[in-house]
Amino acid sequence: MAEFTYYAVAFVDDLAPGERIFVEIGDLAIVVFNVGGQFYAIGDVCTHDGGPLGEGEMDNHEVICPRHGARFDIRDGRAVKLPAAAPTKSYPIRVNNNNVEVGIPIEG
Repeated sequence: MAEFTYYAVAFVDDLAPGERIFVEIGDLAIVVFNVGGQFYAIGDVCTHDGGPLGEGEMDNHEVICPRHGARFDIRDGRAVKLPAAAPTKSYPIRVNNNNVEVGIPIEG
């Protein structure tokens, strides 16, 4: 079972439903979404060509890569439409004292 270190990235009230923020934790580029009051975090990298995934349009729980139209489910990072076949990273989210926190795996 993976262990995580959690990092505060925003206040709950600062990330309204339908919005997203871009954060860097160490050398990881991550985009955090608020969809209907639920928070999700995935890598801000399209696995098809390394493009900026988080800049894409949203369609329900899918983000559409602005470069070639690949789609990823923001709930788990899986690729759901070609040209991407591999998932992007997905990170656990928790809300702690009004802070939205992203979990980064502890490497051991």
